[in-house]
Amino acid sequence: MRIGVYPGTFDPITNGHVDLINRGLRLFDKIYVAVAANPQKHPVLVLDERVEMVRLATKEIPRVEVEPFHGLLVDFVRQRGAHAVIRGLRAVSDFEFELQMALMNRNLDQSVETVFLMPSQEYIYLTSTIIKEVARLGGDLTGLVHPEIARRLRERLRGAAR
Repeated sequence: MRIGVYPGTFDPITNGHVDLINRGLRLFDKIYVAVAANPQKHPVLVLDERVEMVRLATKEIPRVEVEPFHGLLVDFVRQRGAHAVIRGLRAVSDFEFELQMALMNRNLDQSVETVFLMPSQEYIYLTSTIIKEVARLGGDLTGLVHPEIARRLRERLRGAAR
């Protein structure tokens, strides 16, 4: 069985992330979506909320499991019996950081490969940061995130702005 791991902070998960999961399932029999604690990024949503939202956004997609993770990604990959890390590349600006991470993961465990996928053109500009800003300013998130995630995010950001 070919198993991939798609790691991220997912603060929140966007339709671009979901698109990459679906693309990854063309290459892998199963994908673990690894939701990183990642306090350095100062997420708006706590880890449990992000895991719940990823599960909500992927509940109709077979062969996907969602789990939180702490620590080294290569350890998570190894513990799940996975073969590769899946990463998205939207633009050239993503490449340098992603290359550094892939090389460090390879340095830590040479059996872990990194597979880079491009999102659909309709999501190439989409980031969680942009989604949070649009939600904070009351913009329309239709087609960018799951409707329930949009509702919860607007609710959270309105509460934080008070």
